[in-house]
Formats: sequence, C-alpha cells, structure tokens
Amino acid sequence: MAHARFEFEMGASVEVVFDAFHYHCWRHRWDSLVRDTQVLGGGEHPVVGARTWNAGAGWLAALSMQTVFIPYDRPTLAAARMEGRSFPFRRWAASMQHRPLAADRSLLIYTYSFNAGPDWLRGVMEPLVQWIFDRQTQRRFGRLQRFVAEHRSEVEAWQATQETQP
Repeated sequence: MAHARFEFEMGASVEVVFDAFHYHCWRHRWDSLVRDTQVLGGGEHPVVGARTWNAGAGWLAALSMQTVFIPYDRPTLAAARMEGRSFPFRRWAASMQHRPLAADRSLLIYTYSFNAGPDWLRGVMEPLVQWIFDRQTQRRFGRLQRFVAEHRSEVEAWQATQETQP
C-alpha cells in the first residue's frame, strides 16, 4: 500500500483554503488536474455522504474517479474514498486537514493511501504510481498556494455574500 503525508503552508485562512478547494466555482480556476468535478445529485460542494465524480485533465484525462465523502467538516477536515475502481487505483482514500497558523495563514495537511493494480503488477506498478502521484500532489497544492495568495480577498468577498443568504 502506498501512503504519504504532505504539509503545505497557505497564505490564507482555513476557511478560504477549504472553500477554494471544495467549491467548484473556485476549484476550476486553479486545479489543472481535473477537467470536470461534480457532486452527483447536484450541489456546489460535497457534504458527508456525497458522491463526487472527478475527470482527469491533461495527460491524466483518461483517469476519472468517483468518490464518497466520509467526513466533511468545514473548514477543518474533509476526507473521501474512491468507489469502484479507476485504473491504476484499486483502492484510494485521502484526507485534508486545515489548521490555522494566524488570521491569514494556515496549514493544509494532505494524507493519502492507495493500492495500485492489477495485483500481479503491484510490486512494480505501485512505486511508479506513487512517485507520479507525489509529484502531481506537490504541483497541485503549489497551484492552490499561489491561487489563495493571489485571490484571497476575492474568495473572502464571495464568502461574505454566501453567509448573508438563507
């Protein structure tokens, strides 16, 4: 089983970072690993038990994954696991914890585990898949770091309008 933990210091509050990742209106602006992401059954963001569909982008366009959210506790924790299979993954799960560091800084802790397959190729395939996944994870959250640093005030203004609506 492949497993890793990454920490990323973000130039925005936990609320801004959480929403920039999970609300589709923001995520499509920075996340180049997915060309489309949807909450199945509708919605702007996941909730506990929500199923999402995520279609890969670029050279990962063939990779699509359906996930279900286990906890979704804005703004501190979200975790999901893959439903079914999506080559090269036989099993996949990840969590994101958000911890405040200051009013405008936070720490995002991303943890994942997966099994790659088919079983008879796991010994060769899993280290390669993990190397690619680790590299793409670092690039992806680097893009999120830049996005929240540059667009924090825009996300905060949007959040203020969301909080006033019923």
